[in-house]
Amino acid sequence: MAGSRGKLFLLAALGMLSILSLPAATHGWASGGATWYGGPSGDGSEGGACGYKSDVGQDPFSSMIAAGGESLFKKGKGCGACYRVKCKENPACSGNHVTIVITDSCPDAQCQKRAHFDMSGTAFGAMAKPGMADKLRNAGVLNIEFDRVPCKYHGKKVSFKMDSGANPFYLAMLVEYEAGDGDLASVEVMEAGGTKGHAKWEPMRQSWGALWCLDSKTGKPLQAPFSFRLTSGNGKVLVANNVVPAGWNAGKAYQSKVNFPA
Repeated sequence: MAGSRGKLFLLAALGMLSILSLPAATHGWASGGATWYGGPSGDGSEGGACGYKSDVGQDPFSSMIAAGGESLFKKGKGCGACYRVKCKENPACSGNHVTIVITDSCPDAQCQKRAHFDMSGTAFGAMAKPGMADKLRNAGVLNIEFDRVPCKYHGKKVSFKMDSGANPFYLAMLVEYEAGDGDLASVEVMEAGGTKGHAKWEPMRQSWGALWCLDSKTGKPLQAPFSFRLTSGNGKVLVANNVVPAGWNAGKAYQSKVNFPA
């Protein structure tokens, strides 16, 4: 009997461990609220708190974006996360889900009461039945259901866009288009020579939103090419080698050759 009880306890413990280890993308549908901002057929705001700027209106975001309340934005650590959102209660709701990306923060009081998506006019209208997008946008606050899902960018690779204020002593860049979890828990950089053992991974600091930075600690210029090690919010690791070349330019985006699996 004691042996049987021990086996049962072990199985129960393993079962609980499996539940605790489930990735965020498998939690299932939850309830929340939704509103919209910007133009009726627009991309919300190009001055969003994640720093994606005009990219939110371009492929692969394609205006299907939302500003998240604090439980979704997570002080910028939620930038890039993907969700399915659907509404059912309003007669104009189709009941079909749309997939959106968190690209901004919603500081309004209604966004802090529960999980809330302040969606672009385009994304909000996409939840409507055909021909009823304007009616749905006039509905005010909607009760919605949402679900965390993997981001799928169909072959797009992770991009590193150098900040306009970056210089040889201050490395700062926007990281975007991460597939899979979509968000980032940490970013590390390796300077030139790292593959030969003359450099090491240095943790970068989240400046704001999806912008990460590193100051030279030696008083000397940081040495490109730069490689990056990304850790997603769910702990997955991706290494992008020699992405930013020597002679890099502030304001320019550099495409890697890798991405997380979706």
